[in-house]
Amino acid sequence: EFRPKHCSSALYRPQLYDLNVKRKDLKSLHEGGGTRTSALMRRAPTMPKPQWHPPWKLFRVISGHLGWVRSIAVEPGNQWFVTGSADRTIKIWDLASGTLKLSLTGHISTVRGVAVSTRSPYLFSCGEDKQVKCWDLEYNKVIRHYHGHLSAVYDLDLHPTIDVLVTCSRDATARVWDIRTKANVHTLTGHTNTVATVRCQAAEPQVITGSHDSTIRLWDLIAGKTRATLTNHKKSVRTVVLHPRQHGFASGSADNIKQWTFPDGKFIQNLSGHNAIINTLAVNSDGVLVSGADNGTIHMWDWRTGYNFQRIHAAVQPGSLDSESGIFACMFDNSEGRLITAEADKTIKVYKEDESATEESHPVNWKPEILKRKRF
Repeated sequence: EFRPKHCSSALYRPQLYDLNVKRKDLKSLHEGGGTRTSALMRRAPTMPKPQWHPPWKLFRVISGHLGWVRSIAVEPGNQWFVTGSADRTIKIWDLASGTLKLSLTGHISTVRGVAVSTRSPYLFSCGEDKQVKCWDLEYNKVIRHYHGHLSAVYDLDLHPTIDVLVTCSRDATARVWDIRTKANVHTLTGHTNTVATVRCQAAEPQVITGSHDSTIRLWDLIAGKTRATLTNHKKSVRTVVLHPRQHGFASGSADNIKQWTFPDGKFIQNLSGHNAIINTLAVNSDGVLVSGADNGTIHMWDWRTGYNFQRIHAAVQPGSLDSESGIFACMFDNSEGRLITAEADKTIKVYKEDESATEESHPVNWKPEILKRKRF
């Protein structure tokens, strides 16, 4: 037994090596040509190498709103997109040129959510005036109102295969509406604070909500009841995004971004480092996850590994205050080649991938990081 100098017997715990085991391992490693795993080869797991993604750069700044831009939706044909703003208007923009096509007025407070139907020429909007509206885009007028929320309506989403609309509100509920009859099919109760975000999908669970009570709920749409409540976040959950190809989703809060799998909301991993209140998330088929925050920062992540490969600080427009840098919504267009952001400086910004970038010019600045083993 070897004891280091100046080490009292109380502090020192000798580490005993079985030399026979070591020799045996070395011999088996030598004989097997290095194929057999040995005690020498066992190491802590490391983060896998992230996929390379080209960096994104600012392509266009679109001005026209007179208030914060709070929401975005892209139409299925990818010809135009819609924004809702604190100036109480909904504006329709040409996606290719960025020119204004149409302004819709009718809300009497901030427009917090917009969605374009893939199945009919309808646009849906909701706002802080408690109203949920259905606009017929052939006549550019409101054809239906959905009455029931008792407070500001913060978000809405259309079900991809059934003609229902789901809205969520400061009244701590989400509501399921029959688009045609305007009937309130279900009132989803259980959250104890503002429900800030809602997403629908064709697979189970069909409705996912995130709330300021710091929980995420997965809902059984047929029964109108909670299937699972996810309580991992410690702060308000303001945004949820579904992966377009994998059966999973991510949620954003002030503490971090978390990734989950369906159908039960099994936790996968934390994406930490975006130290701000995250208002919005977007993800494309290539595995680029985008987070936009209250302080005007945009972070780009590799979905699979959680590697943060780019950070952008959106510069505010001349004449705006630095305090007006904030990202309220972001969305990929349907080609996934453009990222559109809605911002507090009253602008809409369009980002594109840098086509001249290569793995050599923009290498992945990544080192294998030893992951901490979970202690059970």
